[in-house]
Amino acid sequence: MTTVQTPSEFRQLCKQNKFTSNTSGYVPGYAQANVLILPKELADDFINLCERNPVPCPLLAKTELGFPNKLNNNQFIKTDNDNDDEDDNFDLRTDLPKYKIFRNSKFIKEVDDISKYWDLNDHIGFLIGCSFSFENELIKSNLKPKNILLNSNVSMYITKKMLNSSGVFINCPYVVSMRPYKLKDIEKVRDITRNFKKTHGEPIDWGYDAIERLGINDINNPEFGDKCKIDDDEIPVFWACGVTTQAAALTASKNCNSYIFSHSPGHMLILDIKDSDINNL
Repeated sequence: MTTVQTPSEFRQLCKQNKFTSNTSGYVPGYAQANVLILPKELADDFINLCERNPVPCPLLAKTELGFPNKLNNNQFIKTDNDNDDEDDNFDLRTDLPKYKIFRNSKFIKEVDDISKYWDLNDHIGFLIGCSFSFENELIKSNLKPKNILLNSNVSMYITKKMLNSSGVFINCPYVVSMRPYKLKDIEKVRDITRNFKKTHGEPIDWGYDAIERLGINDINNPEFGDKCKIDDDEIPVFWACGVTTQAAALTASKNCNSYIFSHSPGHMLILDIKDSDINNL
């Protein structure tokens, strides 16, 4: 892949379908975001869901109805036609490596561009904080996540832990991401990631007992992402995951005929804000 210097250049590669892989470890130093695009009939309940569940669903920004290229907070994607360093071609329909399309709670297909499916009179896009945003800080502390070491996607699991309900969003399960660490490093990992409150913060649980507490079906078979071997001197460490919002949307949209879109798990939107600054907003 061509060397990427800025988030805007990376988004251009996605727009041109020159990058279609997972984004963990790419454009280090910049925050990443989960993406969920909903019909307007679900939008208010979803915003309230995020407010009631800020750890798994940290809402960063949303698009305006009719404008998939405009966010209500321009600190995440800088757009300015007078500045060549900023991205005046940003478009949430094209600037991710991969998207998933759903309808009536059923998966339809995976694509690299949702322009022809996005209804300008109906769809609203949401950016949700992503744990990839704290991985660079772990790397700087010699705690590189194994998914980056192996150049693989992070492991993600559906749990039996439920979100606080909001409107049509009822009985929605938490999704967690998992990164193995040695027991002696857990407190340092917690200290580092605790500061990233808008990108899920510190782990919600860790250790093999946590598998049963969270209600994970099979640690060796994640529902999303790649399987990750846990060495004998390591334990699983679990963070709340933004894919939770995708699972919630599918739970709530059984009677909704409109398309719903999300990032393909692990294939995030690279933001213009530094990962160290996202919690200062």
